[in-house]
This record gives sequence, C-alpha cells and structure tokens, in this order.
Amino acid sequence: MDTMTTTKVAAALCGALLVFLLGKWAAEGIYHTALHGEPSYVIDTGEDEAADEGAEEEVSFIDLLAQADVEKGSKVFKKCSACHKLEKGANGTGPYLYGVVGRPVASADGFGYSDALAGLGGDWTPEHLDEFLTKPSAYAPGTTMSFAGLGKIGDRANLIAFLNTNSDSPVSFEAAEAATDDASEAADAATDAASDAADAATDAADAATDAASDAADAVTDAASDAADAATDAASDAADAATDAASDAADAVTDAASDAADAATDAASDAADAATDAASDAADAATDAASDAADAVTDAASDAADAATDAASDAADAATDAASDAADAATDAASDAVEGSDATTSGN
Repeated sequence: MDTMTTTKVAAALCGALLVFLLGKWAAEGIYHTALHGEPSYVIDTGEDEAADEGAEEEVSFIDLLAQADVEKGSKVFKKCSACHKLEKGANGTGPYLYGVVGRPVASADGFGYSDALAGLGGDWTPEHLDEFLTKPSAYAPGTTMSFAGLGKIGDRANLIAFLNTNSDSPVSFEAAEAATDDASEAADAATDAASDAADAATDAADAATDAASDAADAVTDAASDAADAATDAASDAADAATDAASDAADAVTDAASDAADAATDAASDAADAATDAASDAADAATDAASDAADAVTDAASDAADAATDAASDAADAATDAASDAADAATDAASDAVEGSDATTSGN
C-alpha cells in the first residue's frame, strides 16, 4: 500500500470518527433525561390500590391521640423517668418534660442539648414527638439520647397525651385533628393540580421531543456534510503533500549526486596535486643529495691530495735532512781523522 492510499484511508477513518462524535454530542445535548434530586410529585397509577384492596385500614396517629388513655400513658412514662423528670425546671440526665408538648425544640432552660437536637428547630408538636419517639437516633442523627424508641403507635399516643396533661397550657388535640383534615384536603387539591400539571408537562415534553428529533436530524445532516467536506479536503491535502514530498526527495537526490561528483573531482585534483608536489620534492631531495655527495667527494679528494703532497714534502725534507746530517757526519769524521793524523805526526 503506497503513501497516498494510506493517507486517504486515515483521512476517511478520521472523518467517520468526527461524524460519530458530533452525532453523539448532539444526541446527548438534545435527549439528556437524567433526573436531579427527588421528584416533585408522584402520579398515582392505581397499582398500589389493587395490592392493598381488602387490607385492614390503619388508624391514624391523630385518631389514636384523640382516643388516647392518659393512665396508660403514665405507665409508659416509667420508661422515660430514669432520665427525665416532670417537674418544671428539674433537669436530670435529660431535660425536664413539663410542658414539652407544643414547646420549641431544645428550649428547656439550663439544659445543654446536643448539636443534633439544637439544630432541628421547630416545635414539639404531637406529630413531631411521635416521629421522634419512634426512633430518636433516626429522627435526629447524632443525638446523645440512647433510648431505642417506642415501636407501638398506641404507646406513643398514650405517652404524648399524658405529657400534654403536665403543662400550663395543654395542646388541643381536636384542633390538631382539624388542622390535619385541612392539610389532607389541601394535599388532595395539590395532588390534583400536580396531576394536571403533569399532563401539561407530558404534552410539552412530547412537543419538545419532536422538536429535538428534528433538530437532531438537522445536526446529523450538517455533521455528515461537514465530514464529507473534511474528508475531501484531507484527501486533497494528502495528495498535495505527497507530490511536494516526492519533488523534495528528487531535489535532495540530485543535489546529493552533484555534491558527490564535486567532492570526487576535488579529491582527485587534490590527489594529483599532492602526487606532483611529492614527486617534485623527491626530485629536489635527490638533486640536493647528489650535489652534497659530489661536494663531499671533491672535498675528500682535495684533502687526500693535500695530505699526499704534505707527506711527500715531509719525506723530501726528511731525506734532505738525513742527507745533510750524513754529509755533516762524514765531514766531521773526516776532520777528526785528519786531526788524529796530525797529532800522530807531531809525536
């Protein structure tokens, strides 16, 4: 596979990936349906009614409170008396409970509450007391109250009724029941309004879904066109880059060849010049050596001739000196002989 084909294949893959990413991004932006937080309301589908049909109707806490037995509540209070007192201002391990029903939470004078209770706020209404007494640690996580709770709703109603009698201003449970009924009616009205709003929201959601679908199709088409254009542009650019690279490679090859030829010629010329210089130097050295040898030979010959002449002159001088000495000796001997003869003759 040549470079051009490889480049085209890579460009096509990049274009396909681009289309996929654009489509994914558009779909997530348009069809995102993640929920945040708790739902504002729940639409009753009627499924739970069929499951609960025939089940015994439970008695509400408000109804039990209206029918509560204070005497039984005083017996239940014995479970609380180890830590709490009913006398006003008499704090023990826990705060005093005189007037607790309807009193603001964590408001007993002189008692140090935990942060869990001090941060609750609100009042100790019968309903709040019922929730708290069911399981204190669940109602106020972090509370220092170690009581496990009262599991029976009847015991809680009787206890709250008993505590309500220990107060300067007991709460009217009938008023609480009426308020509960009003709240129930308001809740029913709110449920109906929520159902209507849900229907309207569903219609709006359907319309929004249709609009989103159309927008997604438009985005997909635009992305596809852009991908095609990008693929074509990438292919053209790859072709141009391939041609440019080929031309550059040819130019580099030609330049390298020319440089190699020039270097070869320069090396050859340098070699010839070096050979000629070496030959000339050798010839000059040979001539200089020959001239030096001739000069040495001439000097040696001249010295030999001079030595020979000096030896000959010395020999001649010695010979002459010996001859002169012999002549002198001869003359002296002759003179001595003549003197001897004269002496002899005188005697």
